[in-house]
Amino acid sequence: MVLHQADSNSENGAGSQSVTDEHAKHVMVKPVPVAVTAAAPLPRTGWTAAADTAASGFAAGNALDNSTSTAWKSSTTVAMPHYITIDTKNKMAISGLTYLPLAGANGRIGQYKVQVSDNGTTWSANVATGTFADDATVKTVTIATVITRYVRLTAVTEAGNRVKWAAAAEINLLGGTDPALPRTGWTVAADSQETVGENAPATNAIDGNTATIWHTQWQDAEPGLPHTFTIDMHAAFQVSGFTYLPRQDGEANGRIGQYKIDVSMDGAAWTPAVTSGTFSDIGTVQSMTFASAMARYVRITALTEAGNRGPWTSAAEINVLGRSDSRLDRTGWTATADSQETTGEDGKAANALDGNTATIWHTEWNLNEPDYPHTYTIDTKASRQIGGLVYLPRQDAESGGNGRIGGYKIQSSTNNTAWTDVATGAFNDDGGEKTVVFPTVTARYVRLVAQAEAGNRGPWASAAEFNLLGPSGAVAVNRGSWSAPVGFPLVPVAAALLPNGKILTWSAEYADDFNGGTGSTLTATYDPATGVVTQRDVVETGHDMFCPGISVLPDGRIMITGGNDAEVTSIYNPATDAWTRGPDMKTPRGYQSSVTLGDGRVFTIGGSWSGGNGNVDVAHKSGEVWSASTGWKSLPGANVVPMLTADTTNGDYRKDNHAWLFAWSGNKVLQAGPSKAMNWYTADGNGTVAAAGTRGDDTDAMNGNAVMYDTGKILTLGGAPNYDDSAATANAYVLTISGSTVTTKKVGSMANTRAFQNSVVLPDGKVLVTGGQNFAVPFSDNTTVYSAELYDPATEKFSTMASATVPRNYHSVSLLMPDGRVFSGGGGLCGGDCTTNHFDGQFFTPPYLLNEDGTAATRPTITTAPTTAANGATINVKTGAAVTGFSIIRMGTATHTVDTDQRRLSLTPTAANGGYNLTVPADKGIAVPGYWMLFALDAKGVPSVAKIIKIG
Repeated sequence: MVLHQADSNSENGAGSQSVTDEHAKHVMVKPVPVAVTAAAPLPRTGWTAAADTAASGFAAGNALDNSTSTAWKSSTTVAMPHYITIDTKNKMAISGLTYLPLAGANGRIGQYKVQVSDNGTTWSANVATGTFADDATVKTVTIATVITRYVRLTAVTEAGNRVKWAAAAEINLLGGTDPALPRTGWTVAADSQETVGENAPATNAIDGNTATIWHTQWQDAEPGLPHTFTIDMHAAFQVSGFTYLPRQDGEANGRIGQYKIDVSMDGAAWTPAVTSGTFSDIGTVQSMTFASAMARYVRITALTEAGNRGPWTSAAEINVLGRSDSRLDRTGWTATADSQETTGEDGKAANALDGNTATIWHTEWNLNEPDYPHTYTIDTKASRQIGGLVYLPRQDAESGGNGRIGGYKIQSSTNNTAWTDVATGAFNDDGGEKTVVFPTVTARYVRLVAQAEAGNRGPWASAAEFNLLGPSGAVAVNRGSWSAPVGFPLVPVAAALLPNGKILTWSAEYADDFNGGTGSTLTATYDPATGVVTQRDVVETGHDMFCPGISVLPDGRIMITGGNDAEVTSIYNPATDAWTRGPDMKTPRGYQSSVTLGDGRVFTIGGSWSGGNGNVDVAHKSGEVWSASTGWKSLPGANVVPMLTADTTNGDYRKDNHAWLFAWSGNKVLQAGPSKAMNWYTADGNGTVAAAGTRGDDTDAMNGNAVMYDTGKILTLGGAPNYDDSAATANAYVLTISGSTVTTKKVGSMANTRAFQNSVVLPDGKVLVTGGQNFAVPFSDNTTVYSAELYDPATEKFSTMASATVPRNYHSVSLLMPDGRVFSGGGGLCGGDCTTNHFDGQFFTPPYLLNEDGTAATRPTITTAPTTAANGATINVKTGAAVTGFSIIRMGTATHTVDTDQRRLSLTPTAANGGYNLTVPADKGIAVPGYWMLFALDAKGVPSVAKIIKIG
């Protein structure tokens, strides 16, 4: 545990207050057992490395020799870029790499890119890009798991631009597995559970809480081994692994020893023993992987107790690894076979594509019995990416399994003439569904060649159903897509969109650790136009800006308040790229929220994480307001007490954190959460507070979030009753503001419970939800939700989107970009020994930017638009073709699940002057002055790239 107290005598520390409460010392959250294994370095035996150049005595192989005293160094006379290529000698699952720089600063890699290849000649598009921090620490690059043989790391620049060569002391590749699936809505059943002597039901093993356990019965009876634990995921997934965390209470009884795993689509027909083995008699998480299989049910059978201590089985947490159901839509597809039975029974080839497991394709048997091999050919009617095949044998028990396919090969073709082998193998002789995953191919036709009957019962082949899978990691159409990860030289814990389209991010005094408070902050600015990340150490303002309030001022400057240096105000001017110190707040704060009012003032409230614990060693942290003319002013009438949550695990210092603040008409502020009680605040005089009702039947929703998706319409999402060690909810509500009245409507819940998620409003008014976890635990990636969700106000329901590569939980951010994509990054910031630091981001492309086949949609364009507009003004906007709607979205800022700057307003167009007239709302409490993104939308809902307009 690291303790650090902010230095009250830091540079520019005039007005600083010495704070002695334990919360200002930033106590590290208690360690949490890891319930899902992290990617580990692969053994490098037999591997080789080659580079574009190498200086004498610095061969590429030195980066693989386990010695930090040797290194690869490129030629010192050849200009950048330089690359090193690793040959693993065999295809394997890889999910990233680690890079250790050479001792000394020179040669550290700055900008980089990573590519993979199956043959060392043809290289993929970049699977990762980014910028490493200019320091001596080990760097980690995460990629979506890929099966490959060769990996190439290219050094585009030297980190400090000191020399024109690159070097690496050691490079490791990380093994790849699918992520743990989100467990929202899952149910479990065990053959035995103890509920009398202790509270140990089976559900405890999927509750996200590593302190609770499932334990078989021991009080009144002790049923013997084996024991079964069956998971119903209530939907089909492509499962590929399993993790087991033994009990964490210091006891060993019930640790699983020998085990086997079975899977099933219906809970009746099981694919037996997709894997089996023996867990070690240890208390840490263990995992196993197996060949991908489509399944709804997963069953683990504990055959022995690891230490032979007794007949029990126990578990703290059990997770299933996998990915979303990637079966392709078969509408319009046709099938042909070398043989089909149509006289003795209805066994035609089309039956295996009809969605009915009771019908079958069967080769001829009545008048003739042609022998093996047999072929079954699927015509998907269009060229597409295909990454696997799923085979369900006939399900009629009375048949005895006749025709189950044994040996097989799978082929693909673009023209039904030239065929390429993509997979071979043999299916087990059982009724369970079989899944074959192969490297992605582009094809219209797929042919299964059945080479033998699994049980040698006869010359027949049969099938109940065939499905094809999309490319590895793909989901159904209309679910968007994620970019390759982009590396940052820090964990981006806070972010702000700048008027030039760049994204400013920062961490704290350190790139990987929130402890600090000595007057500096590391920043990194990402330029989407070039893909370059530029790092900077901000010392000018004497401010460690971790866990601040953030507000964008009407002139585009960004105000950052409090945090590690709890009373300090910093202001960043994007126009001049300059940082200046503002006046200190009257009340030191950290984890407060702030919001820009219509008249340009900034209101803030709460923040007991640092600067003193409200109601304990300092007064409750009621509101204060900043103005350009007078600085900060206390607002004792803006009492924080009505907005406190009822946190039962952390006490007062968590109750006033992360308020959901929305500026509104008359310079009022709606506090919409996270407490279930909502309130109106004002900042005039001494300030006021008035109740605005409760958020329906919602609980307190700490670390949930809220976003204004249209004028006076706010969507609230998820969160948990307590800050940590608390089960998240999937709750969603729409708040409607009318005057001073706020009405609440509960809408469809998210598919996944989430806390620490982020939410971003899109140009079409839909809301994208990214990241979060089912059970709120800071600095943990247990119970991560990888799939995004999209809320549609028209249906009041959520749709599941594509899954990200990297967990985004505590300390993650997301922002809408002017091109209509969403940046999602960060998570962690818990020190050098922490496994949940994520030095990267990804970009989500929403479905509106994609055609059905995944290609880029044709976008409308704004050809002419003003760069400024007053509130109430009518502006004329011209487009390249007819459009049907417009929206404006205020540029966002984000940290700790809070973004008080983003809001979307729809504008009604009127045809005029060869374009469209749009009227900006006159009320500055609604169209808050500042920089906004103006989007045009066509009849399909596809948005243009935004024009930036300064309103006010």
